Amino acid sequence: MNNNAAQILDNIFSIIQNLYNEMRLSKNGENDHIKVFEIFADLGRTLAGADRASFWKWDKREHLLITKAATGVDQIIISDKTGLVGRALAENRTIVTNDPENHPDFNKKVDEKTGYTTKSILVMPVSNCRGEIIGAFQVINKLGNDKGFDEIEDSKRLSIAAFICGMALESDLFLADSQRDKLTELKNRLGFDYDYQTRYQKILSDPQNNSPLSIIMCDIDFFKKVNDTYGHDAGDAVLIYVSKILRSEVKNNGNVYRWGGEEFIIILENINLSDAINLAEKIRLTVMNSVCHFNKNDLKVTMSFGCAEMLAKDSFEENVKIADVRLYKAKTTGRNKVVAD
Repeated sequence: MNNNAAQILDNIFSIIQNLYNEMRLSKNGENDHIKVFEIFADLGRTLAGADRASFWKWDKREHLLITKAATGVDQIIISDKTGLVGRALAENRTIVTNDPENHPDFNKKVDEKTGYTTKSILVMPVSNCRGEIIGAFQVINKLGNDKGFDEIEDSKRLSIAAFICGMALESDLFLADSQRDKLTELKNRLGFDYDYQTRYQKILSDPQNNSPLSIIMCDIDFFKKVNDTYGHDAGDAVLIYVSKILRSEVKNNGNVYRWGGEEFIIILENINLSDAINLAEKIRLTVMNSVCHFNKNDLKVTMSFGCAEMLAKDSFEENVKIADVRLYKAKTTGRNKVVAD
């Protein structure tokens, strides 16, 4: 074994040991598989003899490509219809270009933004265990070779890192699917529990954080009548319709969860109680003044809301209960209203 091969092998062993230590010492699955992606992106870079590497997740629901790990840049999010990664996924094939400037799918914006000069690229689609494409591995700028990447040899070297990243990404996607309600595509109760423990609880417990965190609990008034009168398919249509309104109104201010049945929870970051009340009232009016069309039937519903500001001193259950009690008050005092005390 020559010195160069021995050095590469030693680098690989160091990367694998780093991964083992990260997984062994991590607590409660913090950051999911982020470290796995970062470490194996580095492994892929080493194996392919590249200057940079990135691993991409394909969000088919939102038609986006998102870097889970990328050397030298912050997270990149682009349309899945663009770039060499988008092309590789669309055609399910490895793409190599050693003249990116003249390739029609090369996205120059990243180079222009970072000042980096891309000379050669290899993009390899990554699949799950069922053969479905879920992401891509990309390496940039072949080191020590002016001719750039060789599709056969460098793909062979890259495949082990791509394979392991694919398994990790599949695990991430499986977790995400388990936390999403299949009917409304909102996060479900399991998703809420996970987000509370990994995000909201940290925000609440951070002594340096002065940003408010508000909660809205809401449900559809007389929802049983919709099912009894028009059938459960109509009820499903109403749930989907209301979910779209909630998602549209909340936008980037927070997250919407299907708590169960016809009940929903909204968590708003950097939104105080007064603004949460205003948002709940806006949603209430939007739902009341809109119509869900289903099988030639015009279905009109209203919603009731309970609002509260989440407190660090209160437990997960106590914070939820405060909003739930206020929702109950809204429903027992006439419905189609917002209660915040």
